[in-house]
Amino acid sequence: MLISIVITVKNEEDNISDLLDSLIIQEKPYEIVIVDAYSEDSTVEIIKKYAKKYGGIKLYQMEGSRGAGRNYGVEKSSGEYVAFIDGDVVASEQWLAEIRKSFREGADVVAGKTIQVGYKPFEKLERVELFYKGIDVTYPSCNLAYRKKLFVEIGGFDEWFITAEDIDLNIRAVDRGAKFVYNPNAIVYHRTRNSWISFIKQAFWNGYGRKQLTLKHGKMWKYYKPQRMFTPYHLSFAGIVRFAAAFMGYLACKFFGGKSYGS
Repeated sequence: MLISIVITVKNEEDNISDLLDSLIIQEKPYEIVIVDAYSEDSTVEIIKKYAKKYGGIKLYQMEGSRGAGRNYGVEKSSGEYVAFIDGDVVASEQWLAEIRKSFREGADVVAGKTIQVGYKPFEKLERVELFYKGIDVTYPSCNLAYRKKLFVEIGGFDEWFITAEDIDLNIRAVDRGAKFVYNPNAIVYHRTRNSWISFIKQAFWNGYGRKQLTLKHGKMWKYYKPQRMFTPYHLSFAGIVRFAAAFMGYLACKFFGGKSYGS
């Protein structure tokens, strides 16, 4: 079972070596497909060194949204299955073996466990989940794998999205009747933002993406679980700052991001 690991990167010189070190030890067979958005640091040079030393690494360059980059990576992939991971992530040793196990057991979509590491107040914040037809569709694409045939059939990532393109993809997979499997043993470690400024920017754009979801799919509030939004961690200082920044992003999309889907 060949799995294509698809990665989009830009200016990840501080992280890309750790990611690739964690990938080259994964259970074979696999290939690594990297789409670089014209990094201005040494990211590409580092990737080329790994490709020369270990093989099995394909490097492409293109500009565009995260969804566009991932779609391009899938287009260039050879596997029957595609696993998405990000440039600032480190995979556990059994990550790919566990994803492969879930596919062999009949999954169409496999979501793994993502552990946040870094600044403690940011580590403890969980994602704001959205349940669609009983399925958590907020599984992030830094640890998400798809049967390639399904991915292609539902049109891949919608390149219109700035963020939340993974949620949109998962919603469409649910509508297609895909079997989702959450495998807590498919673990990756995701670095939190390293400053309050980058944390606030991330929250802003996440809020922007949530509004993009409503522009495409209609009102989404009924799919949230309010009790999950008021945990002690969400009510911490970092949680309140994140909510405020996300709400500003939501409003920015509502008033300045186009009045309808795709506009």
